[in-house]
Amino acid sequence: MAEPITLYDHIADNNRKTFLLLLLFPLSLCLLVGLACIAGVYIIGDPAFTRDGLTVFLTFFPDAHAYLTAGNMPVFSGIGYMFCALLPICAIAFAWMGISYLFGDIMMLRFARAKPIEQKDFPKVYRLVENVAIAAGLPMPEVFVIDDPSLNAFATGRNPQSASIVLTTGIIDRLEPAELEAVIAHEMAHIGNRDIRLNMLIITGLGVFGFLADYLRMYVTHGHSGDKKQSQIMILAFLIMVALFIFNFIVAPLIRLAISRKREYAADATGALIVRNPLALASALEKISQDARVEVLDQQPRMAVACVADPRDKPQARAKDDLLSTHPNIQSRIWRLRRAAGQLHN
Repeated sequence: MAEPITLYDHIADNNRKTFLLLLLFPLSLCLLVGLACIAGVYIIGDPAFTRDGLTVFLTFFPDAHAYLTAGNMPVFSGIGYMFCALLPICAIAFAWMGISYLFGDIMMLRFARAKPIEQKDFPKVYRLVENVAIAAGLPMPEVFVIDDPSLNAFATGRNPQSASIVLTTGIIDRLEPAELEAVIAHEMAHIGNRDIRLNMLIITGLGVFGFLADYLRMYVTHGHSGDKKQSQIMILAFLIMVALFIFNFIVAPLIRLAISRKREYAADATGALIVRNPLALASALEKISQDARVEVLDQQPRMAVACVADPRDKPQARAKDDLLSTHPNIQSRIWRLRRAAGQLHN
């Protein structure tokens, strides 16, 4: 008989899987750009163009000269051009990620039209947040409210010291105190697990690759292919543009959604540990699943990964997990919490 999976097992397992998924971002980007460059070398088929790429490659790997053959030269040349392409791409991406790190939480709060509240405005909410923060051993976050009757919440910030928790007015009004406390614990878990920084960078930072793809599209569309060399560079730029579009609109979203699903499981488990009440979070999720839509976020699909449940207008309780879902199947989350509640009572 298999050993029962505890909340701690869930947290450790999800953290391992998240780390592996994060590695897919740079690996898939390098693979796509590398394939585009190799394809470009083969398509162009100019020995001088191939030689230029090989020169770059051998600059990075001088010992590889002994392994060059007529058959593999285009591949190594393409890898050389990949390095040439990735250096500016990564430089721009890191610069934009820095901006996202500094101002991403402000962007997210503005996307959601969240308004800061004071203790006198919602004293019960403040008391719950304070209690959960103490139980979690974390600083008291700022509290924001979205004026929407639906039930949803999210957290953002660079670190626990600069974190914010955002609640809809609907979730404040329609959940029982124990349920609301469990939801706050779920969001506090995102803060403690540093998911807020990850979500912030994913939501506000990954768009840079779409910008770079658009820039290359304008270069290819409006550039002048005067001489032979310029024409070859434009062919290569076109193929890299296609690679960036595939990364930005297909590969990165799938990785992002997979990460979001793993982090939701981890936050459910951690939140349940904080308040020692998995059933309260399970009950809250049942109610949230009936009305999670936040209208202001309809035009901000990337924000969905940060919310306790998908805030877009579609059913929350799916029969099975979906690769295109931002969250795990909500019934699966509830089942895990109820299972954990049985173990906590043993």
